[in-house]
Amino acid sequence: MQITQFVRQAVTMKPQGVATIHAGRSRTWTEVADRIARMSSALRSLGLNTGETAAVLSMNNDRYVELFFAIPHAGCCFAPMNVRWAPAENAYALEDCQARILFVGTDFVEAGQELARTFPLKAVIYIGEGDCPDGMLAYEDLIAGAAPGEDANRRGDDVFAIFYTGGTTGLPKGVTFTHQALAEASVGYLAMLPDIEDLSFAYVGGFFHFSAANPALYITLAGGTHVVLPKFDPVGMMAAIQKHKVTNAVMVPTMITMMLNHPDFEEYDMSSLTTLVYGGSPMPKQLMQEASTKLPTWRFYQIYGMTETGGFASMLRWRDHLFDGPTAHRIQSCGQAAPGVEIRIVDPKTGADLPRGEVGEIAMRSDYVMNDYLGKPNQTAETLRDGWVFSGDAGQMDGDGYLYVADRVKDMIVTGGENVFSIEVERALYAHPSVKEAAVVGIPSEKWGESVHGIVVLRDGHTEDSAALIAHCRTLIGSYKCPKSISFRSDPLPVGPAGKVQKNVLRDPFWEGRTRKIG
Repeated sequence: MQITQFVRQAVTMKPQGVATIHAGRSRTWTEVADRIARMSSALRSLGLNTGETAAVLSMNNDRYVELFFAIPHAGCCFAPMNVRWAPAENAYALEDCQARILFVGTDFVEAGQELARTFPLKAVIYIGEGDCPDGMLAYEDLIAGAAPGEDANRRGDDVFAIFYTGGTTGLPKGVTFTHQALAEASVGYLAMLPDIEDLSFAYVGGFFHFSAANPALYITLAGGTHVVLPKFDPVGMMAAIQKHKVTNAVMVPTMITMMLNHPDFEEYDMSSLTTLVYGGSPMPKQLMQEASTKLPTWRFYQIYGMTETGGFASMLRWRDHLFDGPTAHRIQSCGQAAPGVEIRIVDPKTGADLPRGEVGEIAMRSDYVMNDYLGKPNQTAETLRDGWVFSGDAGQMDGDGYLYVADRVKDMIVTGGENVFSIEVERALYAHPSVKEAAVVGIPSEKWGESVHGIVVLRDGHTEDSAALIAHCRTLIGSYKCPKSISFRSDPLPVGPAGKVQKNVLRDPFWEGRTRKIG
């Protein structure tokens, strides 16, 4: 299989179907396919050779969607850069993947010019709006001046893309994927969705992350429409859904909260959206109930996975989003394994399989998983063992194959010799009607080594003290798991590029000048 065949299939199925919508313009699949072939030809004329890498540093736009396919059409490797990284991190990634062409968007002109002075790039290509900056080539001019080129026909085990992960606690790692891996992942993703006809997808996550990169591929395979937003904004998202009759999206729970709590929420008709995939963290029960009431057409699907597994490994389908009955507990899980994926729970120290119901490290295997960490054989061997990706996440599996993610193994709180997984405590806090956001971290304790500490954002107009919230938790979980202390903040909890709460940001101030010891 090859990624570029997705475009050919879209043209075959829907030649006049709308392929992309962005910044007031739209293009059909026939038009987009022609532009992809022309950009491929332009890249070759600029001296980009087979197997070399072209990187992209830009907010989302319609041209970025085309590059998912134009770069491999030219026989080259696609490397999206993280728009939230510091310049030094993206400079490292550019050097690491040995990029020879750099595409930059409107917000990254200065960064692109600086990188061009640092690295031996063959060209910097501007994919933003307005006039082309000095020293760069205009994307639209290149397309207009090139004849459509033939597909280089890279496929199978040829490397298609490099997605970068990490960078907060060490050097970024380039996670490489073959054409076959991400082509099969796209088929697997479509197989999990309830509908694959007449899809339109609104993007709010960055294309450097699989929350957007996965749909960039599978929506194309389905001949759907890419409604491209540069970033998440609650009003912009609600307006796009209403205007373009969007059917599908991926959001994290914090984004859904922002929409539901927006004063203009009732002004928008979002009934066209029928499939909402969420990830990053489980949906708090209260938020899910509120969303289900206010957005009755939306069917919610939770995914779990990581960059190294092609962005997903399991899915909790809408049929399992139940609040009552004998299977209501499943809403706390992240579902069952995706098609073609195997999941094991193993002892973090020995790697041996653990019985159902016991907490251990989650390991996953499929044809979707990464090829390697670019140029890092030791780290590859540590994570990828006999085809299994060892996630570093702690979890358990029930008798019906539903996966429950507890925490990061490294973030587990060890208090008085007992292991506490913060997600259990966070669920208890979220069950209180005054709690809008909650995170739980381990902080220093002379008596216990670590103690459980909650950080809470209250709902508007609510007041609670820590004693009341701790007493509430004791009604739901064991006393040793309950917070020993709680602090309150008015600002939202800090989140990273994938929308996950950055617990290291919350935890680190408590440990300044101390050594955190686990075990």
